[in-house]
Amino acid sequence: MTSQNCPHFHTIITCAQLSGAGTTNLRIVDCRFDLSDTQAGRRAYTQSHIPGAVYAHLDEDMSGPIVPGQTGRHPLPDPHEFANTLARLGISNNDNVALYDASGGSMASRMWWMLRWVGHETVAVLDGGWNAWTAAGLPTRSGAETVQPGNFTASPRPELVVDAAEMLAKTASGGALVIDARGADRFRGENETHDPIGGHIPGASNLPQTGNLRDGLFLEPDELAARYRELMGNRPPSEVIFYCGSGVSACHNALALEHAGIGEARLYPGSWSDWITDPARPTAQG
Repeated sequence: MTSQNCPHFHTIITCAQLSGAGTTNLRIVDCRFDLSDTQAGRRAYTQSHIPGAVYAHLDEDMSGPIVPGQTGRHPLPDPHEFANTLARLGISNNDNVALYDASGGSMASRMWWMLRWVGHETVAVLDGGWNAWTAAGLPTRSGAETVQPGNFTASPRPELVVDAAEMLAKTASGGALVIDARGADRFRGENETHDPIGGHIPGASNLPQTGNLRDGLFLEPDELAARYRELMGNRPPSEVIFYCGSGVSACHNALALEHAGIGEARLYPGSWSDWITDPARPTAQG
């Protein structure tokens, strides 16, 4: 099964497509995670998951070491270390990868973006995730899966990543459209529960990632395109930078932009939690 005869392994895959995909060169990853209970996703996976799926933990498998005062809450790991993680999860370079969670794709989209970041194109997020799969009455099983290790070599794509210094330069010059994926209240600096300082990067626009969905499913590509083009105008996607609280939900916007057919934007992985580690960087509220 290759990307040529399975074109849906690119951005979004439906339950019908995944259940009919067969098992050859298919790897499924359960990305369920709860920021307020970091072991809840693993417990849920052990209780019941899509057959064949392995579990990936946001903190342990999709993040690098936190350095207090120097990194955000979910820094990117070294790309070659992440390749080792993918191999441990049974993923090889020639596999099709399907990802799911139970939070509208917000966790799965982080894994989707990271696979793209290390050069893997045939990866998609399950539309509707775990909730849609179980609502459709599709098979599940309990326990942990045993998989053969894969063979994954990273081909890093640093052009997809923006650091704090470039963010500062881009926002000061207006050289990029910076889009914050958090809810409007956190963007304004209200109801901040994850970071010690509330607010947003000056000059950023707010486009909450929840607006990419309707009834738990992604909007149609033309609807997503209209949503992003309203802010982007004629800017190319390479001049769009997404961020959020810690570089997770911003990937949902990156996935939506790609699914809309507009192309690849860039990501500030450290996001707000990294930005505020330096008190010299400006912040805005309201």
